[in-house]
Amino acid sequence: MNHIGERIKKKRELLNLQLSDLAKRVGITPSGLSQIEKMKAYPSLFTLKSIADNLHSTVGELIGENDTLKNNPLVKADEKLEINRLANGTAVYQLSHHDINKLMDNFLVKVPASTVSVDLFQNHQGQQFFYVIQGNVFFMLDDKEYEVKKGDSIYFNSKVSHVLTNRSGEQAELIWVVTPPNF
Repeated sequence: MNHIGERIKKKRELLNLQLSDLAKRVGITPSGLSQIEKMKAYPSLFTLKSIADNLHSTVGELIGENDTLKNNPLVKADEKLEINRLANGTAVYQLSHHDINKLMDNFLVKVPASTVSVDLFQNHQGQQFFYVIQGNVFFMLDDKEYEVKKGDSIYFNSKVSHVLTNRSGEQAELIWVVTPPNF
């Protein structure tokens, strides 16, 4: 919590907001906000919430709840979390720490033999990238089918209709990157 004022000032400057403009929106004096940014005063919870809202942020981010994650970007193999398992057995594992400022999501996807994964995908603005690390899969993008083998990758607009199929007799494993993050 020692750097709350620095975080507020940095967010404010990133948004090109003058100190007096943010103070007015929050309902405090410019000198009061200056005192907070210089760590000479601490805001009430109500004021901190208003500052966060006006900076398109969260109280947690301003008080530094994600600092540990930013200082430890490594996710070890035994730390990856299963975040979704479809009815067909397809499992999705998160490969990075949660960070509200991240610009992409990245996952390990394990697709059982002889399965179709329709529910895995959401149509949204953005792009998706898959890299096959084991097995052989098929992607149906709109009306065209692509065979994607071990070592191959595929990149497409998320608004395109898409279905993943594993027709082989073995599990397939893929690295999946989605931007913007939506999980």
